[in-house]
Amino acid sequence: MLASERFDSIPVSHARQFLEPGPVVLLTTRHAGRDNVMTVGWHQVLEFTPSIISCVVSRGCRSFDMLRASGQCVLNVPTSDMLDAVVRVGNSSGDEVDKFAAFGLERAQAHDVDAAVLPQCHAHLECRLRDDRAVERYNLFILEVTHISARPSPKEPEYLHYSGDGVFMLSGKRVSRRKLFRPEMLGF
Repeated sequence: MLASERFDSIPVSHARQFLEPGPVVLLTTRHAGRDNVMTVGWHQVLEFTPSIISCVVSRGCRSFDMLRASGQCVLNVPTSDMLDAVVRVGNSSGDEVDKFAAFGLERAQAHDVDAAVLPQCHAHLECRLRDDRAVERYNLFILEVTHISARPSPKEPEYLHYSGDGVFMLSGKRVSRRKLFRPEMLGF
């Protein structure tokens, strides 16, 4: 880096545009015989075995109470062809509209948890609440993945990544460095 290069100050609230966490998912929950779906962009893998994921669900969302009460959900991974539905789901409330009907989302029963999977999504990660100690303070749910189902093709689907302010990126070209990779460094 040259000292003469110019850098602009960016508001800290824009951190996600540099560190976006991964593909946007559609979180489905079921409680008291009712289903809901919401768009989620804040999640991360915490552990490989068992597979542990953290997920932030805003306290103001119906899904917060449903996940808290049921302790189960599905993280459905949509592809780029679902972008408009993903945005519409994220901009609506399950208290006001049946999001499944309004946005053409099909439902099927999950394999291992009592929640719906969205068949049009590329993959479904079925989860159970593993640890709720951070829920009250940070709206952070620690989930254990108990079952995954995924389409065999395409092998490299185009996922959606949210960078904030209504802007998305689509996953792009993949490059391999398997010859340099050392999996033992991950503690396996």
